Amino acid sequence: MRRGASIYRQAQIFRENPSEALEEVYKVYENIEKKENILKAYITLRPLEDVLKDVRKSLESKKPLSGILIAVKDNISTEGIRTTCASKILENYVPPYDATIINRIKSSGGVIIGKTNLDEFAMGSTTETSFFGITRNPWNIDHVPGGSSGGSAVAVSAYMAHMALGTDTGGSIRNPASYTGIVGYKPTYGFVSRYGIIAYASSLDQAGPMTRDVLDAAFLMDIISGKDPMDPTTIDHGIESFSREIERIDPGYLRGRRIVLIRELWEGADRDVVSTVSGYIDKLMSEGLEVIERSFPEIIYSLSAYYVIATAEASSNLARYQGILYGLSEDPSNKSWTEYMAKIRGEGFGREVKKRIVLGSHVLSAAYYDQYYLKALKMRRILRRGLEEILKDADAIATPTTPTTAPRIGEIRKDPYIMYLADMETVTANLIGGPAISIPAGFINGLPIGIQFFSLPGKDLEILRIARASELKTGLHDILST
Repeated sequence: MRRGASIYRQAQIFRENPSEALEEVYKVYENIEKKENILKAYITLRPLEDVLKDVRKSLESKKPLSGILIAVKDNISTEGIRTTCASKILENYVPPYDATIINRIKSSGGVIIGKTNLDEFAMGSTTETSFFGITRNPWNIDHVPGGSSGGSAVAVSAYMAHMALGTDTGGSIRNPASYTGIVGYKPTYGFVSRYGIIAYASSLDQAGPMTRDVLDAAFLMDIISGKDPMDPTTIDHGIESFSREIERIDPGYLRGRRIVLIRELWEGADRDVVSTVSGYIDKLMSEGLEVIERSFPEIIYSLSAYYVIATAEASSNLARYQGILYGLSEDPSNKSWTEYMAKIRGEGFGREVKKRIVLGSHVLSAAYYDQYYLKALKMRRILRRGLEEILKDADAIATPTTPTTAPRIGEIRKDPYIMYLADMETVTANLIGGPAISIPAGFINGLPIGIQFFSLPGKDLEILRIARASELKTGLHDILST
């Protein structure tokens, strides 16, 4: 398969020529054999023989995803395949059921190739906090791939899967997409079922595609999105086919579209990042895109509000890991309940997860609930109202996806704030529940950097159309690592 080739179009070829799909499986596994020992994209990789068996079966059915190999972030439940959340506490947990999005992929002919590495319980933006070790950036192995969906990003970028699923709580799909030169799309909250996804922050979590181009992201959305009776937060989006809508887009779509640059979201980014992404926007303006600059001072509080809300919800969600029903456990004899819990959770959770549980418990405590948690919820409403006003006469907001290129491995140990600040551009979309996408915008010193488009809830097609027209205009969607 040609490097950078659209999986949407390749799937059509596989259905017509099954032998080509089988050859492709061998090529992908050859690539994994060459690269996986260095990159460490996968926590669990399925045996070649099992995948070939599933591919042959899927090709007989001639379904939309027949022959397509999907990498799955390891916080998404997969029946019969362990789902660890990159944590010791779930090291050997094998779910007895599939998440809704996995069911939908399998029903459409897709084949799960393996489970990818992530920051433990999706808490991080570098994929360095995993119990199973560090994942490396295929563009430069001395640098991180971003996170928390770093393994999924690397699997797509390094040709170790055709497509991947990630989850995004504050930028965890878009951040690694930016750092590894791929497309990462967070849909509107409720467009994709969360049933079977191990929760970090339930009001912020959303699964989405990680792909080689925007058309592929739309193609995967055709499969995984839609209302689900197992998740009452899902909504009927009414979009018959994302891919058909996006397939007809060309660069001319940009003419007359209006994007907003919010000053405060650009001020914290490195100068080289601002220059590269601004140059990308200049190319889009040559096609007729209109750009508006706005100031929204309150948006600087997005990151603080996000960390208060996310950690509060995490402290509640992770309370279920008690060493009883599933996960890490041992003989509780000769221990009090408190001693047993302290031992299991103390040994089972990593440092970053513990920090966030403690912070979340603190902001939910009676003494600080009003001072922190309620104020964060108020800021969430202020952000939504402010962005509704800003977008009255515009189609989307554009920012650098990340304020820097990928940090060096180990850099966050010296300065943990690097990890937290990496989310400064992305958390707003999660707080308002709107769609957001990162697409490649260029390179700085050999490392990719992305541009992000985001908007209000329900504006997914508009975001995807702008992103598709942009990647076709610039040609930067075909820059994958070799």
